[in-house]
Amino acid sequence: MSPVNSPRFTVLSMNVHKGLSPLHRHATIYQLRQKMRSHYPDLLFLQELQQEHRGRLRRFEQWPLTELTHFLSEDFWQHWHYGKNVEYRDGHHGNAILSRHPQQKGNNYDISAYRFEGRGLLHSITRLEGIDKPIHCFCVHLALFERGRERQLETIIRHIQDLTQDGPTIVAGDFNDWRNRVSAPMKAAGFDEVFEVLTGSPAKTFPSVKPLLPMDRIYVRGLKIHSAKILHEWLKLSDHLGITAELELL
Repeated sequence: MSPVNSPRFTVLSMNVHKGLSPLHRHATIYQLRQKMRSHYPDLLFLQELQQEHRGRLRRFEQWPLTELTHFLSEDFWQHWHYGKNVEYRDGHHGNAILSRHPQQKGNNYDISAYRFEGRGLLHSITRLEGIDKPIHCFCVHLALFERGRERQLETIIRHIQDLTQDGPTIVAGDFNDWRNRVSAPMKAAGFDEVFEVLTGSPAKTFPSVKPLLPMDRIYVRGLKIHSAKILHEWLKLSDHLGITAELELL
């Protein structure tokens, strides 16, 4: 029987494609907010979040007037942390972690493997109500090329070891790892991927309209995995499908 003071909680991870449909024809950010709220996740890991883009305001009549972290979290997630990875004339995008629980903001580490591809490792610490043990959260979006991902993974594991002291940790995001080369070094660092534990292989999430490649992952350490689900009904909201998992502190 699980301890009374060790509640279950849910996490959701998704590459939101800057709030646009797979072919960039339609704005989907309002539907994404509604869908994400319907699952009521405690922690939300987002990649390619278009925090600001003045061109979207000109192109789409109903594009939010506020930064997207404010728009998504308003009256729902009490805390958010955003890390800018790419900046351009009309705005910028990056990773974000939204939390319903108290959140301590960490750093956004530059893990870019190539000049043309800005990437970050966003870190925050969340504490569940009544639980003293902190949960370290890392949101990632890895490089398109395998050699770059290898270098990034070495950096990520080094940061995790320096910051977490082997405590409960979640590493979630878009790993761009269709050959599943990431799981072995993550396993060596003490992490399990939620779908690998439950089904034997990572979830196929890309492309969303006909998912063939296992790009998106949720790796955990010091946490019990109860369930995991691919959000197939979101196929027109991004070029990736979202994934969610129910976890519990050990």
